Amino acid sequence: MYLVVFRNRKRADIDSAAYAADADRMDELARAQPGFLSFKSYVADDGEVIALSEWADEAAALAWRRVAEHAEVQAKGRRDYYESYTLFAGTPGRVHRFPSEPTDGAEPADRAEPC
Repeated sequence: MYLVVFRNRKRADIDSAAYAADADRMDELARAQPGFLSFKSYVADDGEVIALSEWADEAAALAWRRVAEHAEVQAKGRRDYYESYTLFAGTPGRVHRFPSEPTDGAEPADRAEPC
């Protein structure tokens, strides 16, 4: 798994309708990419956004970065939408999962998985 964390703060004068249209299109396009696993976004009370995208591997994430339409919207984002952002990308060193229901009848247990 390859994880991309996009931490951002939008501009006060953002065109919300244009942003929503671009975000919807990028979601549609990303989900169609080979190696796409998931995308979720969270907004804090102060307006900061954390967006998480999971990819099968680094090659899949890098291929997404090179999609021309995605690159165009990234440039538009820097120009029109974002006050600031930080992007973190990499393979997690360790993943812990806690299943809500055990699959083998045993008690649920936290288990570490190498990435």
